[in-house]
Amino acid sequence: MTLDETPTAAGAAAEPAGAPTGAAQRRGLLRVGDRVQLTDPRGRLHTITLAEGESFHTHRGFFRHDDLIGAPEGTVVRNSGGTEFLALRPLLADYVLSMPRGAAVVYPKDAGQIVAMADIYPGARVIEAGVGSGALTMSLLRAVGDGGSVHSIERREDFAAIAKGNVEGFFGGKHPAWELSVGDLADVLPTVAEPGSVDRVVLDMLAPWENVDPVAQALAPGGVLICYVATTTQLSRLAEDVRADGRYTEPQAWESMVRGWHLEGLAVRPQHRMIGHTGFLLTTRRLADGVDAPLRRRRPAKGAYPVVPEGGPVDDAELWTSEALGEREVSDKKIRKVRRDIEARPEL
Repeated sequence: MTLDETPTAAGAAAEPAGAPTGAAQRRGLLRVGDRVQLTDPRGRLHTITLAEGESFHTHRGFFRHDDLIGAPEGTVVRNSGGTEFLALRPLLADYVLSMPRGAAVVYPKDAGQIVAMADIYPGARVIEAGVGSGALTMSLLRAVGDGGSVHSIERREDFAAIAKGNVEGFFGGKHPAWELSVGDLADVLPTVAEPGSVDRVVLDMLAPWENVDPVAQALAPGGVLICYVATTTQLSRLAEDVRADGRYTEPQAWESMVRGWHLEGLAVRPQHRMIGHTGFLLTTRRLADGVDAPLRRRRPAKGAYPVVPEGGPVDDAELWTSEALGEREVSDKKIRKVRRDIEARPEL
């Protein structure tokens, strides 16, 4: 099932064929339907969607959206209380952190790592599974360009609808390189990709090792699989299953942390707060058919691998749940609210 057959969400009007997307489409004056990031004198950020006749209120006064509609980016608007706000269209990183969300988003630092370390290039054919709220999808589309393709697969229809609204809201309509399907990766992938036809696969899910086989069938020799997981237990299980499959190179894993800095005169120091952990990334590449990877020369420590009981591995699928991994379950009430908010956006 693909969401392309559903009506376009409010705030994501369809564009004529051949219309520019992304930054090229957004150059020029601020217009109705644009998301605008407002910065007050204390550096606090507010994000609004411009609509005729609407107003932006704070406890220090208000101003009308009409004061910004038709103005260039970088405009300063003054509210009724005399407070000034700098108005700019949000960058992709700003948009991701302020957009409506159901599932947790892939942070910009991790999206940048995925694009760079998986070598997502213009024209690449990319499969993404585990769309969530669509944050990573936008970075992938920026990387492949109009000449590439990103086919996103999401198990939950409600998450897929939120992602569709966010992605089309950012690009100003349907992106020509994007398709979105609802279903399990193992079921959808064989129907949308011929064996050996995919350049890159990006997985953001609880148990990516369950899809090592269908991904290997879809990837071209030399193609990259990159996975985003939240815990070391997931990382370990994934690495061992990739090694056991035999069709991949030795997996590499890492995490990245970013620390902001406070800049105020001579008071230049690290910020007191930082995001200590988001997730781990694992990459591996598809070997050619019939090729065995060279044997590892490193000897693992005793006890590094669990003893497999007689009769084969234990089916532990029930252990890998969001609750068991410490992830907060998103309530149906919140999902309904976010979806209503996206569908209520004014048309562009």
